Amino acid sequence: MATGTGPLHGLRVVELAAIGPAPFACMIFADLGADVVRVDRTDGARSFADWHGELDRGRRSVELDLKDPGDVDWLLRQLEQSDVLVEGFRPGVAERLGIGPDECLGRNPRLVYGRMTGWGQEGPLARTPGHDINYLALTGALHAIGEAGGPPVPPVNLLGDFAGGAMFLVAGVLAALYERQSSGRGQVVDAAIVDGAGAMLGMLTAMADSGQWRHERGVNLLDGGAPFYTCYECADGGHVAVGALEERFYGALLKGLRLDPERLPDRSDPLNWPPLRRGFARPVLTRSRDEGARRFEETDSGPATPAPRFSRTRAEFH
Repeated sequence: MATGTGPLHGLRVVELAAIGPAPFACMIFADLGADVVRVDRTDGARSFADWHGELDRGRRSVELDLKDPGDVDWLLRQLEQSDVLVEGFRPGVAERLGIGPDECLGRNPRLVYGRMTGWGQEGPLARTPGHDINYLALTGALHAIGEAGGPPVPPVNLLGDFAGGAMFLVAGVLAALYERQSSGRGQVVDAAIVDGAGAMLGMLTAMADSGQWRHERGVNLLDGGAPFYTCYECADGGHVAVGALEERFYGALLKGLRLDPERLPDRSDPLNWPPLRRGFARPVLTRSRDEGARRFEETDSGPATPAPRFSRTRAEFH
């Protein structure tokens, strides 16, 4: 997005340098046109700095020593003219530095103060270190991910840090900015990864309550258990991702695999899933990943897509 454009053009965001979800949230703000200024440490120290090259795009940087009263005062004066502050410290750190919500909103009552934590500001785990895998484990989300008969598998750090954390923070900040239009006042947005990850389990818990989700891994409709919603290995070692939940998509899948639906068992019965999986795997294994995917390019549903390795840009997928 070009500089000076976007729906958040004119919004000023101050980001206190952190790792993972907070930088990702500020990247979203910058991508949407906000003017984001990141506050870095004067000694240049930042954990996993080389991991954040992409997440740090689109903003300027200033170095401050937040243990220096003069630098803290300078930051507070900048916040008087800002719309949003984002911090990812452990609970209590911002307050000890003199840049907690009371000090910042005292200087600028219209400020939206965004906080990004793992466990929240209060509670028995609030000051406990944690990582994406820990938040998912406690909510139960991790239990649902993995192959049948195997252990839970961490979904890298997408589900907790970025979906449950950063995107919930973005949503909260945007909601607070909208509310500010009528009230004229800012507020604190406290986003905790454990809360966001737990909220995303709503549909699965409803499915489990209605008897449509088993707690065993890899045996359900959306966790790779269903042969029409999973990945298959191809002749060249690549994979295709199959998503054919609805009947017309399922019909397109069978057509692309050259399978006669009249000769296949009822897919609505999970007892038939193992033979269906074997039947689907055989034609996929005879072709390369790209050849297999091309069979579905002519359909109106696209139930199978190549599952490439990721690289820096979409254009470089291979």
